[in-house]
Amino acid sequence: MVTRKLAAVLGVFALVLAACGTGTTSQAPGGSQAGSTDCTVAVSWNNFQQPRWAAADKPNIEQVVEDAGGTYIDADADLSNEQQLTDVSNLISQGADVLILLAQDQNAVLPALQEAQDNGIPVIAYDRLIEDPEILYITFNNVGVGEAEAAAILEEVPEGNYVLIKGDPGDPNASTFLPQGWDNAGLKEKVDAGEITILNGPASGEGTWPDDYGTYTDAWDTATAQENMEAIIDAANADGETIDAILAENDSTALGVVAALEAKNYGFPPLSGQDGDPANLNNVALGKQYVDVWKNANELGKAAGQAALALCEGTAVEDIVIDVDDSVAPLEGNSPTDFETPGGNTVKSVILQPTPIVAEDLDVVINAGWWATKEDICAGVTEADPGWEDCQ
Repeated sequence: MVTRKLAAVLGVFALVLAACGTGTTSQAPGGSQAGSTDCTVAVSWNNFQQPRWAAADKPNIEQVVEDAGGTYIDADADLSNEQQLTDVSNLISQGADVLILLAQDQNAVLPALQEAQDNGIPVIAYDRLIEDPEILYITFNNVGVGEAEAAAILEEVPEGNYVLIKGDPGDPNASTFLPQGWDNAGLKEKVDAGEITILNGPASGEGTWPDDYGTYTDAWDTATAQENMEAIIDAANADGETIDAILAENDSTALGVVAALEAKNYGFPPLSGQDGDPANLNNVALGKQYVDVWKNANELGKAAGQAALALCEGTAVEDIVIDVDDSVAPLEGNSPTDFETPGGNTVKSVILQPTPIVAEDLDVVINAGWWATKEDICAGVTEADPGWEDCQ
């Protein structure tokens, strides 16, 4: 199901992709015995600071594994590259048959990937690419996410001064896939034509696009994004410039942007985000964030759990078939297909589809059983706010 206002834009999207803890491990108690597999599925999380991992992704992987009679174990690296390497070693020593790996950094995690491969353990790169042809890559269409973000904002603000708030530089989604999606929607074309100026970029004609344009946010951290955005607002005010629109790559950075706008009494230019976190969907309803590209991570977790069980059974990667809701189903079918990575590798991938949400489309999420409840989304909404109708 696509949103009403952006359905026309999504209709022309191409499937293009370039797109809290101390490191202790835990085992979920009381798994279902609906199946009979003896598979142990291990998940190495890079962090639980991003709320969706614990609220949506983890419970759905866990449920799929345990409903089949398997065992789920995991570890939280708490944003530490070193801890993630230790975590993977510990998970292997606990008998992992398949490793689902959400990398803190795609390069720093390579020794852990090698250790798993040396032990004959198949690896699923979960939501973040790892440059290795042996992995199975399961994610959303992150180029499509960026395209949906930019398409929505460009529709509202076709010209003017933009601010680009990027995520963690060690994540290919932040540095490659999402900016590529912005470009697919026409951002660079408008910058080149002089219709859009990037306020937090190099002087005109200088720098490399998109690397030198925008501000990265280490660990996708909300407080860091707020600090960066406040500095950008101060610089814009000093130069006599207005901020007309803001492209933030995800919801945690978008929250930092909103906090900065409030702290500076600036008002709320159209702002993007992604993930469908409760506070951000509430901001959409309140008019503080214009679009939130919803990635139904319930379905991503299910897909990863299904793929892990299939790998345990010895199914060849190309023969895996996932079963997900039609609203997120891969455009190229429910079995892995080839994906050409920015690093020149070919990896098998399962790419689910995102859904952009603006205020008049909040019912899509409200009716979907998402972890952001109607009460979360509609908190404080009044008749004067854009989300009023869907909050009734």
